[in-house]
Amino acid sequence: MKKRYLFILFSFFIFSTCFSNNKHKKEPELLKIFKEAYPQIDFKSEYDSNLNDWKIIITANNKSEILYWADGKFLPVDELKNKDLYSPFLYNYPKEIPNPQNFTEEDITRIKEFSNPKNRTEGKGTPQFLYNLIYNVETRVSTESHIKRHSFLGKNTNAHEMIHEKLDLVQADILNAAKKDTETKEFLEKLLSADSYAWRVISDSGNRSFHSMGLAIDVLPKGWGQKNLYWAWRRDIDPDNWMKLPLERRWMPPQKVIEIFEKHGFIWGGKWIIWDNMHFEYRPEVVIYNRKKY
Repeated sequence: MKKRYLFILFSFFIFSTCFSNNKHKKEPELLKIFKEAYPQIDFKSEYDSNLNDWKIIITANNKSEILYWADGKFLPVDELKNKDLYSPFLYNYPKEIPNPQNFTEEDITRIKEFSNPKNRTEGKGTPQFLYNLIYNVETRVSTESHIKRHSFLGKNTNAHEMIHEKLDLVQADILNAAKKDTETKEFLEKLLSADSYAWRVISDSGNRSFHSMGLAIDVLPKGWGQKNLYWAWRRDIDPDNWMKLPLERRWMPPQKVIEIFEKHGFIWGGKWIIWDNMHFEYRPEVVIYNRKKY
């Protein structure tokens, strides 16, 4: 009887301890960023003591799936073993455009290594599992069921239907700004195209492009062939010094236009070290994360 009592007491202690430990595990603070970025998506969290990670139950497009937090990478359970092969969703998106005049020799070496085709092919990419669920873009067929024609700044484009409303907000603000701001007005007058959807991977990389989900848009100016818009095009001309190209020799949208896109959840490729000055992509979680930091 005494042994039985001790066994029950011990079992209760173990259960209580485990329950208490799990109960007091705090949900990842950065998960709040994703809840704010995607208010239409339901995120529920539950600590998995067996895997020592947070299980995130995500409901979108009338279905629920489980992804693990995995240091902010949102991975399915069978990909946790490959966690180090992925980059986290949230990263430091600079407030100002990185200026080559301030680059050190170490910076130049690091950029050369990062931009090397071999490194880019074998490098870490942003995992697609969360986006597949939010936007239903796992396959080309499922993606193209959501790609709809849309008018943006007087140009027809094909983009994911879930960002049409955001594009409309960007458009309204740009048109309004053009009434007072000369640079924005000239930007509109010289705009040649605004292209979004294209099923492809990123150049020199095995990672899927945001264009292939209809979540990015390239704004090309008239006469763009005489402009420096994209790092890889410049690299083909000047393989050793493309990263040193002064900012004034690159085409850029007006600062007002960049700020408007960012206001509505888009990031601009001109702030990347390997710059893509025509490129905007919808990444509200990155914008919110960096806005809170600053």
